[in-house]
Amino acid sequence: MSGQTPDNIHLELVDTHAHVSFPQFDHDRDRIKAQLESGELSMLIEVGTTVEDSLRAMEVFKGVKNVLLSVGVHPHESDGLDDRGLETLKSLLKDRQVVAVGEIGLDFYRDLSPREVQKSVFLKQLEIAFSFSLPVVVHVRDAYEEVYEILRRFKGLKGVIHAFSGGPAMAGRFLELGYYLGIGGPITYRKNDGLREIVRLTPIEKLISETDCPYLPPVPFRGKRNEPLYVRYVVEEIARQKEMDIYTCSKQLMYNAKELFTPDL
Repeated sequence: MSGQTPDNIHLELVDTHAHVSFPQFDHDRDRIKAQLESGELSMLIEVGTTVEDSLRAMEVFKGVKNVLLSVGVHPHESDGLDDRGLETLKSLLKDRQVVAVGEIGLDFYRDLSPREVQKSVFLKQLEIAFSFSLPVVVHVRDAYEEVYEILRRFKGLKGVIHAFSGGPAMAGRFLELGYYLGIGGPITYRKNDGLREIVRLTPIEKLISETDCPYLPPVPFRGKRNEPLYVRYVVEEIARQKEMDIYTCSKQLMYNAKELFTPDL
């Protein structure tokens, strides 16, 4: 029954990378909160991309059942981070609902912030994560070699390479560092045989399910807004590629998320 979803089975669906506090969800966010409260969605990690939306995420999801938070500044926004912003991030990390630093990293595809500024801000946030003993959620685009060389300096730091899109050799290098690979909607795209190969080659224990909603919706929702519960389609495809039954796959992906983000709970 690899990749199939029997109606009478409860899947442990975890979306480790969501942006539900973004304006795209202003009109129906309560519906998603209800899915979390009921357990239809087992766990969600809301991820910040700026200091401001990290603060908003905390306000939106404070105390909501099955929601954890990651706070950080995306490489696109690096140019706007100052010392005051860094201190605000540090203060947010003291909240028990906050379990990671991210979304941080390097994006040399769009270059919306100067590359040297991106590197500096990435390093500062890695240092903060290291000092708080928290994992990191890493964004990489057209900068895999540069991100790898920076991460290898921080021995013992854990994290996930969000929306992994590199090749098998690069995947292996991050796995050797102890990082997980974040897999989302693109695994369902017809032309993305490369990502499906990565999933087949990577031990299931090192994969993390995510959506990146409202972005990167899976088939059959391409062109529409993505949302956390669509992670089900990601889990189905991972199960198919790993030749596992969907229940066992969902349970393992939940275990992986807890092992990375909440090992002490």
